Amino acid sequence: MILSLDCGNTRVKWGLWDGQGWGARGYWLTAELAAKCPNLGASRPIAEIVACNVAGPAVEARIAAWGLPLRWCRAEERQCGVSNGYDNPAQLGADRWAALIGARGRHDGPCLVVNAGTATTIDVLSAQGHFEGGLILPGLDLMRSSLARGTAGLPEARGAFALRPTNTDDAIESGCLAATLGAIERLFAPLAAEREGEDAEALCLISGGAAPALLPHLTLPRRAVENLVLEGLVRIASDDGSGII
Repeated sequence: MILSLDCGNTRVKWGLWDGQGWGARGYWLTAELAAKCPNLGASRPIAEIVACNVAGPAVEARIAAWGLPLRWCRAEERQCGVSNGYDNPAQLGADRWAALIGARGRHDGPCLVVNAGTATTIDVLSAQGHFEGGLILPGLDLMRSSLARGTAGLPEARGAFALRPTNTDDAIESGCLAATLGAIERLFAPLAAEREGEDAEALCLISGGAAPALLPHLTLPRRAVENLVLEGLVRIASDDGSGII
């Protein structure tokens, strides 16, 4: 049994992989993570934890204190069929790297990998499995809260999307969504144009807590995945990434 952990700024997402499928998945609030492994109801002992962390060293220390075999994912130059095109490959966030590996297991054509959480990352993966770069944006909640904090007259909005909003809450909600959707579509357009025949159709894979807010407004080929990072971590744990997901 493998425990896969995606340690983010707001939540620690977890999944129990039994070699055939997910036994269970869930999350804890990062701020409430204890130095003792929670009871996950695993049917077999946990053989290994494979994890990535963008929440800082205190989170790593708490998980290490659980006393279970532990493997931290770091971005590599090449792993599980994905090559890293970052100027400094080690600088790429571990969560982005794991998501790219998860995406490669899902789709063997050109792929736009979107992870919409506290931050939104939008990464380009070629048909050959080469990570070609990507964008980092504030997540939708962070966009809304930054407007409320940084201005005197704008609220912490909870409006609805509209093409031409006629009230402030809707204008803020629509602006945050349009900015994110525009970034996704801008990166996807050239990727779709570079496709190499019918077997290499470009696809957008989108994951993360804010994915449901984005999906209805995207008109490009897309597929929702519950947690690409967890899937990538399980593939990494298999050493060669084959035959897992």
